[in-house]
Amino acid sequence: MTQMGQYPPASHVLVHISDTHLLGQGRALYGKVPVEDRLAAALARLEAGPVKPDALVFTGDLADLGEPDAYVRLRAAVEPVAERLGAEVIWVMGNHDERAPYASLLFDEPETDAPQDRVHDIRGLRVISLDTTVPGYHHGDITPTQLEWLAGVLAEPAEHGSVLAVHHPPVPTPLEVMAVLELHDQPALAEVLRGTDVRMILGGHLHYSTHSLFAGIPVSVAAATCYTLDLGADAARLLSGVDGGQSFDFVHVYGDQIVTSTIPLDSFPEVTGFSSEYRPMIDQMPPDVRLEQLSSKTSHLNLNEAAASDV
Repeated sequence: MTQMGQYPPASHVLVHISDTHLLGQGRALYGKVPVEDRLAAALARLEAGPVKPDALVFTGDLADLGEPDAYVRLRAAVEPVAERLGAEVIWVMGNHDERAPYASLLFDEPETDAPQDRVHDIRGLRVISLDTTVPGYHHGDITPTQLEWLAGVLAEPAEHGSVLAVHHPPVPTPLEVMAVLELHDQPALAEVLRGTDVRMILGGHLHYSTHSLFAGIPVSVAAATCYTLDLGADAARLLSGVDGGQSFDFVHVYGDQIVTSTIPLDSFPEVTGFSSEYRPMIDQMPPDVRLEQLSSKTSHLNLNEAAASDV
């Protein structure tokens, strides 16, 4: 296909999904939210779309209670889709997960209470899954041993740089109750990350989408697929979790940039747009003609008019 703008296609594409909170036996979360259906909706949107990712990155709280059957059901839902897409699956521990069933049922390894830290090589893009959980608690922390391990991994740069995937994102939150559950001792992590090839930090935990910087590195937090926290809720509510606004993110990796985009689980009535049938015609245009036809407000191929007639 013809390159439309000044940027070539992304070298890598990741799908960032977080906080599925599955329960055993397919139970609804809080007896209200059909979390398996919400995950299925995310995977269906992904598979029906044009983006063919290199990896699916799940940033924690995969299971709500750490139940073995929840991990079995998660793999059964995700792995066939990933295989059809030709994508690797990258799991990250969350505070609702339990290390023993996580290790044994997602990685076919012996049960263990050790931190679940792993490195994935995606065609030269290094994705580091770092376990920020504290057994028995919901806040996050990283042990000195883990930080030493991370520094060792990052000592040698990867061909396309590194992406750090954690559950507890190192960012402030305007929800004060959630601040109690934040990642502790963030300066120690910042000291390890500064000057390395880490290009992006992916996180979850907050149940809403947000972005920031940490140690000069962009941070992108994906909202949950199970339920989201409403930052615009009535002031009388200290915290408000709602069955709406669920989404996942695309992470497009370019030579010197990374772009994240949020994809809602729900589809909505289309009011404008135009068919892919136009693409061959656009590809055949010389660049100067394409710019005139697609950008000029007086163009005969005005896309707004084409879109209106196409819907």
